[in-house]
Amino acid sequence: MTAQNGKDLLIKVDMDGSGAFETLAGLRASRISFNAQTVDVTSIESEGGWRELLAGGGVRSAAISGSGVFRDENTDERARQIFFDGDIPMFQVVIPDFGTVEGAFQIASIEYAGQYEGEATYELSLASAGAIQFAAAL
Repeated sequence: MTAQNGKDLLIKVDMDGSGAFETLAGLRASRISFNAQTVDVTSIESEGGWRELLAGGGVRSAAISGSGVFRDENTDERARQIFFDGDIPMFQVVIPDFGTVEGAFQIASIEYAGQYEGEATYELSLASAGAIQFAAAL
């Protein structure tokens, strides 16, 4: 696989609950991470005293974050409304030449910033709120 353009990693939000996904406006940096808690089942009988983990145990989660230039477009308005309403809509993350991750996420934080002689920026973070689906790129 060849190197990929970072700008092609997209975070999309379901705009109205109909499955109509649109890329969040103004993003310059995007990130998704997958996490799994471990369940330690080590006992006195563990071979050589090595830690043992329970396969398939523990809570799995995903986190999405992004930052960019505030544009005040429809997707910005949708993100703000999701946060203030406490909604948990569907989001997609398109990972170039890898696939698409889709699932329900809660917007955990939105931060806005600006400097006197600079652009207004924003950062957001999302936490998974259910099962995540993955579809490989074709």
